[in-house]
Amino acid sequence: MTPFLAVVLLALAVAISAPSDWRRAAAWAALGLTGYAASLSLIEAGPFVRYQHYLPVQEWSRAPGAAFAVALEVLLVISGLWRGRSRIGDLLPPAWRGWRVAALAAMILLTSAALSRSPQVFLAELGLAGAIAMTHLGAAILAAMAIPADSAARLGMAANAWLDDARGQRAVTWAAIGTAVAAALLAWLVYERHPHVPDEVAYLLHARYFAAGLLWLPAPVPPEAFDTDLMFTSAGRWFSPVPPAWPAMLAVGVKLNAPWLVNPVFAGLNVALAAPALGAVTDRRTGRLGALLLAVSPWHLFLGMSFLTHTFTLTCTLLAVVMVARSRSTGAMGWMLAGGGLTGLVSLIRPLEGLAVAMALGLWSLRGPTLVARLLKGAVFTAGAMVVGAVTLPYNAAITGSAWRFPLMLYTDTLYGDGSNALGFGPNRGLGWSGLDPIPGHGLIDVVINSNLNIFAGGIELLGWGSGSLVVIFALILSGRLERSERALLLPIVIVVGLHAAYWFSGGPDFGARYWFLVIVPALGLTARGLVAAGNRGAATAGRAAVATLALTSGALLAFVPWRAADKYWRYRGMRPELRAIAADPVFEHGLLLIRGRRHPDWASAVVYNPLRTDGPAPIIAWDRGDSTRTRLLAQFPGRPVWLVDGPSITGGSYRVVAGPLDASHVPAGADTASRR
Repeated sequence: MTPFLAVVLLALAVAISAPSDWRRAAAWAALGLTGYAASLSLIEAGPFVRYQHYLPVQEWSRAPGAAFAVALEVLLVISGLWRGRSRIGDLLPPAWRGWRVAALAAMILLTSAALSRSPQVFLAELGLAGAIAMTHLGAAILAAMAIPADSAARLGMAANAWLDDARGQRAVTWAAIGTAVAAALLAWLVYERHPHVPDEVAYLLHARYFAAGLLWLPAPVPPEAFDTDLMFTSAGRWFSPVPPAWPAMLAVGVKLNAPWLVNPVFAGLNVALAAPALGAVTDRRTGRLGALLLAVSPWHLFLGMSFLTHTFTLTCTLLAVVMVARSRSTGAMGWMLAGGGLTGLVSLIRPLEGLAVAMALGLWSLRGPTLVARLLKGAVFTAGAMVVGAVTLPYNAAITGSAWRFPLMLYTDTLYGDGSNALGFGPNRGLGWSGLDPIPGHGLIDVVINSNLNIFAGGIELLGWGSGSLVVIFALILSGRLERSERALLLPIVIVVGLHAAYWFSGGPDFGARYWFLVIVPALGLTARGLVAAGNRGAATAGRAAVATLALTSGALLAFVPWRAADKYWRYRGMRPELRAIAADPVFEHGLLLIRGRRHPDWASAVVYNPLRTDGPAPIIAWDRGDSTRTRLLAQFPGRPVWLVDGPSITGGSYRVVAGPLDASHVPAGADTASRR
């Protein structure tokens, strides 16, 4: 008997025999949690560059216990909802006793699966995934419905009071601290303080030479032995073409010998900033609830453990919102200037996100008693953004020779063709990544595909709920009566999604819909608004909404986060950190380590441990690409003892030193590995 099946049967026994409503509520919650955990074991995700998909039903025999648990949850939830249909109907607003329930089910269904190459496979998975998601939602509803009305009312009043008084602010503070600690633990235990995505490798190399006070490194010789994604050789210089602000911030962590801690700190700050930022747009209760939801968001936690740019981008954006909000409330132009400056900083991290923030906050800043006052605030905001954003011009000039030539565009135009990475539409857009960008160029069909992938990934990762994370937002939109604050939260979502529709790439499956990451706080704000709106219909409804939310969030924290951490991000993309210890071992001092294997993960995992200077005792690490490259390496670094190291794509496990120390005359010939990229 599997653990899944044992817990399901126990929950069923409790549900049948429970003498109290609270025990029945606990049984439904346990059933939902177990069913969710079981359904995750029927999903193929893994540490690969792909979107998750359910196994076809005919293959569920590979996990019979999980399949039985899911099937049993479906039957029990359908039975429970049918028996309690009158009570559920009584709790719904009158407007929801019609087409809106069907529309909500359709929205859950249509966002529950990622596209497949086969339309038939996609439609089958859509039906399966949608049915399972609605089952998990039904279990949470039944748990909430099982609570007696008077108990639910007391719980609702207590929750509202708790969010409104000083305890709510203390909860946000502790949640911020907890988020930083959780992200740091994930970075240490799961991510192993090591980059896993090619972008992260470039960011860390960039940060290391920034920390050394350099704008670039000397071009390595021979260049093919150091060929690294997002590192470019031009005019005798070797540099990363990505925008400079995030590597500059990461360089602070490099100076402190803890670059892996930078994002966890910013993740904690994001939770602390989300409450005042959302509160300025909506109200204090919504702001605090949205911040607490951010603290338990798997999307936020996992990006917080990474070396990617998105967490810091969100920090700067939230600070900008708080600054603009302070100016709106006090009239002080200094706060508006600071908000503009922070927006300019966002453009130095991720330029397209900088444009999105400028558009959203620029519109929000236009508030004043007169047209002149509004125009003045807009001008001050714009000035702040332009002054800070203009830092890129001298940086561009230093790197590319032209203030208006961005290093990243130089890189992509040179390697992939003119305009390949530009914003807009056309047949030349894209870098030829057919596995992630199946249709050449960028047109309307690409917008549809990218939107499906990002809505699906965002719906999974935003809160990690078994029902899908967008269910409350869907319900709020379907209510048909959005308040001004809710429309204000929708605006940045529309801007971010709209701008990225003109970009050829969805962002891929790394860390959810990461190119849309700036929608996370407005999306959680809308979720909080939906929960608050439900609570405004009565204390009992508020209590039941809290119970359903806790049931779904428990599933996310107890099932989804551990599953995602172990199944996907542990050794993600085959990246491993063993070269850290090898490079630090005194045995290899003054040596030349030749890494045999693929560009990714074998070389990509190793290059970040290379010394910036080649004249010190630290071993030089190079990619062994065959006899011709090896001959040039030995000539470039004469006198260094040579060690041959097989990478994980060869060993099937960790890095392995297979030969050495060897002098140049005794290094054996090897097969050319240049094609193994």
